[in-house]
Amino acid sequence: MAIINIVMVEPEIPQNTGNVARTCAATGARLHLVGPMGFKIDDKKLKRAGLDYWQYLDITYYDNLDDFFAKNQGDFYYYTTKALHTHTDVEYPDNCYLLFGKETKGLPEELLLKNSDRCVRIPMIGDARSLNLSNSVAIGVYEVLRQWNYPELQNFGQLHNYKW
Repeated sequence: MAIINIVMVEPEIPQNTGNVARTCAATGARLHLVGPMGFKIDDKKLKRAGLDYWQYLDITYYDNLDDFFAKNQGDFYYYTTKALHTHTDVEYPDNCYLLFGKETKGLPEELLLKNSDRCVRIPMIGDARSLNLSNSVAIGVYEVLRQWNYPELQNFGQLHNYKW
């Protein structure tokens, strides 16, 4: 199975991280949490947002960005409202990493400047500051999966009380 890596850099809101964890669990994406985080990993709000999906989650923790980059290599894509390219301009390879910054500031601008050709944005109206972090992650993950034709994901459903 092709692999998507979701990297949350210094997340601040446990509910967003819980929602991202659920998206990762439901899609088979790996989750990388880079500290420092604005909450403890045992936070009830985090667990509640992820509901009963924690057993499906492949998650790794890092002290900081230096720790993350020392332990990972591949194609990195930096999601930011400051990018010149859209997230659909990219052809995402297997084992790619989608990086998302903290809710209040995004990714460090020095990191973005060093990787300008790998910075992507999700289009929105000009007056909007940003989308919700967990929504942005879902948009990014599903763009990659769409390009890969949703490998190994179930693409049908069944009614509970009726048959199609």
